[in-house]
Amino acid sequence: MADSEAGRGQGEGILPTQEMFDLYDQYCHNDIDRRTFMDRLGRLAVGGVTVAMLAEALLPRYASALQIAEHDSRIRGERITYDSPNGAGKQGKQMGGYLVRPARPSAQKLPVIVVVHENRGLNPHIADVARRVAAAGFIAFAPDALFPLGGYPGTDDEGRTMQASRNAADMLEDFVAAVQLMQAHPESTGKVGIVGFCFGGGICNNVAVRVPTLAASAPYYGGAAALADVPKIQAPLLVTLAGIDERINAAYPAYEAELKRAGKTVTVHTYQGCQHGFHNDTTPRFDPENARVAWNRTLDFFRQHLA
Repeated sequence: MADSEAGRGQGEGILPTQEMFDLYDQYCHNDIDRRTFMDRLGRLAVGGVTVAMLAEALLPRYASALQIAEHDSRIRGERITYDSPNGAGKQGKQMGGYLVRPARPSAQKLPVIVVVHENRGLNPHIADVARRVAAAGFIAFAPDALFPLGGYPGTDDEGRTMQASRNAADMLEDFVAAVQLMQAHPESTGKVGIVGFCFGGGICNNVAVRVPTLAASAPYYGGAAALADVPKIQAPLLVTLAGIDERINAAYPAYEAELKRAGKTVTVHTYQGCQHGFHNDTTPRFDPENARVAWNRTLDFFRQHLA
């Protein structure tokens, strides 16, 4: 079953173990391929539970987790293209993304939040997050790093493979260009923040390095910027970490300490007992209460710094 089509079915009611979560973490970060993932997952299938049931319990369920529909009356969205001369443009390609505004007409310009996807392109979950941002009163722009390759292909498996084929430095340039595009957008106040998840969290940290005029950055469980680059960061940071995420968390004590030593504004919240990806409500890693708290803190952070 394609990831983007998975709904509630034979995997419903299965509570994954930590070993299963760890296995899925390796799989979704390209440390192991699908065949290895399924093989190792099969070794954990006991008591009448099949590997297909376990896989369905772990993989995303986009349709059942949708919070705001594409044609919701609170928002108006469109797909746009833009130039990224130092990124996709080097291969003669354009970038594209999903621009979402609050539906209510307003004579006032609005601040913008750039929403950065995980390591699989602009999938239905991230598009939904962009709509949540617009419903909260901001302009949202969610670029798709897969756009130069044809866009999100419909499944996360294919999306991960496609994204892994792109040059990491070029993708960073694509998101830098997106922030600059939104700073100059005619409906924007010029104040732009950025939020991202996993791969997108790392982009948030590094865009803060690259764009001194960025107004605020809110990385969720993403790679830290290089310590040597900390002096270049001007934007305040709100860092969201999962308690059960050693792979990401290992870099943050030194990163936070260097940010504070350099006089930067940084707040780090670690949500104990949560898995990497706990904000993503399409998978069993989702922690409803902690995701709610983290997201409300994120919106309040942007309201403060983009006002």
